[in-house]
Amino acid sequence: MIAIGATPEGATLKVRVAPGASREGILGPYGDALKVAVREPPEKGRANEAVARMLAAALGMKARDVEVVRGHASRDKVVLFRGLGEPELRARVGGIA
Repeated sequence: MIAIGATPEGATLKVRVAPGASREGILGPYGDALKVAVREPPEKGRANEAVARMLAAALGMKARDVEVVRGHASRDKVVLFRGLGEPELRARVGGIA
């Protein structure tokens, strides 16, 4: 089961990132994380920004409301979805994973 949590700001999602991929997309569950691939390289936060943009678009949110909050220099990240509750994020992720 994909790790989804709640914070006072919104819901969080554990993500495993494959930066510098030839194809971009959501690959599905990877252990307790959602695996995503982005074309951007892991340099100067470019992959983190690409992950946030991709997840915002896939889950029907504005990009400004999605942010990587942990794991900036790691493949394993935690992404915050501001203003979204844990049950709603779980439902939306279930529709794409």
